[in-house]
Amino acid sequence: MERIHKIGRRKTAIARVYVTAGEGKITVNKKDMKDYFTTATLQYKVNQPLMLTENENTFDINVNVIGGGITGQAEAIRLAISRAMCEINEENRLSLKPEGLLTRDPRMVERKKYGQKKARKKYQFSKR
Repeated sequence: MERIHKIGRRKTAIARVYVTAGEGKITVNKKDMKDYFTTATLQYKVNQPLMLTENENTFDINVNVIGGGITGQAEAIRLAISRAMCEINEENRLSLKPEGLLTRDPRMVERKKYGQKKARKKYQFSKR
């Protein structure tokens, strides 16, 4: 099997994933995945597409991720790994699609407007 390259995005995080045959090692920005994502929920998010397709110990995954926060980065990696699993075997799509792992989440941070404190919060209005 050759090296498969896929990209995943979430908010402002961009993850580039390289999948090769191996024994299940996940490296994120040259660190072990458990060192990069310290909480169990973020580790679960990254492993979710591998668990659903039963490929936890089949592939080595090397990830370069930039931008955003740690949760957005984990979800960007999840999308990229899901896309890679679909390229490896088209039948994986049947297990990933119902879980919503192949859909790019389009929600972005709303911009701050002038004359306001934040995107929607306004300065206090004084009638008198």
